[in-house]
Amino acid sequence: MTDTVSAEQERREADLVERVARSFDDCADPRLKQLMTSLVRHLHAFVREVRLTEGEWAKGIEFLTAAGHITDDKRQEFILLSDVLGVSMQTIAINNEAYGNATEATVFGPFFVDNSPEIPLGGDISAGASGEPCWVEGTVSDSEGHPLPGARIEVWEADSDGLYDVQHDDGRTAARGHLFTDAEGRYSFWGVTPTPYPIPHDGPVGKMLAAVGRSPMRASHLHFMVSAPGQRTLVTHIFVRGDQLLDADTVFGVKPSLVKEFERQSPGTPTPDGRAADGAWSRVEFDIVLAPSGT
Repeated sequence: MTDTVSAEQERREADLVERVARSFDDCADPRLKQLMTSLVRHLHAFVREVRLTEGEWAKGIEFLTAAGHITDDKRQEFILLSDVLGVSMQTIAINNEAYGNATEATVFGPFFVDNSPEIPLGGDISAGASGEPCWVEGTVSDSEGHPLPGARIEVWEADSDGLYDVQHDDGRTAARGHLFTDAEGRYSFWGVTPTPYPIPHDGPVGKMLAAVGRSPMRASHLHFMVSAPGQRTLVTHIFVRGDQLLDADTVFGVKPSLVKEFERQSPGTPTPDGRAADGAWSRVEFDIVLAPSGT
């Protein structure tokens, strides 16, 4: 509250907050009542703290309207907004509390697609996506070190042009798929070596980032979603060690434990599965530990 606000003005503003909060007194759902009442108090506190002008509020409405207009079944501007404000990561932190040696979670992102193709162990998710081949392998286990056979692993990533398949206009399905761990909890597949890319920045979120002097770039990463009976589903990425954007990821998704060594292999280096490698490729190992469900 600034010194220019009189006691009477402060009283009127505080009275409005209480009247709006009390409007939810008859809400039959206690959790919904808590959410709405807290939202009102925090939102009004922001408006009063910054002394929001009517013109600024109108601009805010225009921004949210534009975010709604650009959102469709392939583009979710509100997820981008949540990501760049750090709300996605904060929600993930709250809902994925640290548990022993369990692998850390990070942002889901706006480009997951249900019903991805199933690939066999050692299969290739790239399906023609541009980029350097990358061999990914590891294990999935519980927090006590027991292997988790049959764990489902969803993987998806951008191509070397910085685009996910759904951002192309030809209906392709590429650089995504799912597979299951073997009897020893092991998995392996071919993808493409992750490279940095910008989040979609041709809409209101991109304009907001430009206005405040922030980059839209994401650090190089590969998405995972891993699930198994009795275990907490994990949504995470792995990041490329040495990427210059690790400390400047625009959605705050990087965690040191998720930065991995993607080892470059020279052309002609034998691959783990005997695949012919005409050019350079990379390999990375990522062992995944799931926390028990309910934690």
